[in-house]
Order: sequence, then structure tokens, then C-alpha cells
Amino acid sequence: MTRPISEIARDISHAWPKPNYAAAPYLSAMLTLNKITDGFYVDTGKTVVRYFLANASTFRGDAARALKAELKAALGE
Repeated sequence: MTRPISEIARDISHAWPKPNYAAAPYLSAMLTLNKITDGFYVDTGKTVVRYFLANASTFRGDAARALKAELKAALGE
């Protein structure tokens, strides 16, 4: 069982206090998601997480690797 997406996003916010401008809106959106199947306006939770991961290449380090792996696990990848 994976943690709620909002909990993972909260941990990302603490580990990455100044996110990349392209990743920031998706990080904000993830703060509202409980499950990967939840929706955010017209996007699915999966889409939001995928776009965050695509724009989070500057989020690096041990915490980043662990949190990104957790998001990928939630996606089923």
C-alpha cells in the first residue's frame, strides 16, 4: 500500500523548498490528491504525477530518489 500522494508531495515540499518553476504547479496539484486515481480538474492523478516527474529533474539527492521512486511505485512503474 502506498502513502497518499499528498503526503509524498508534502515530503517533497520539505526536501525541495524552491522547486523548479515547471514542476511547482504539479507539486501543488499533488498536495490535493489522496490516491493516484483521483482527479485534478480535467487531469488525472496519474497525469499530474507523470508531469511532475518529467519536470523534476533538478530535484536530486537521496530524498529525491526515494520520493520519486515512491511516486513511480504509485503509478505502477
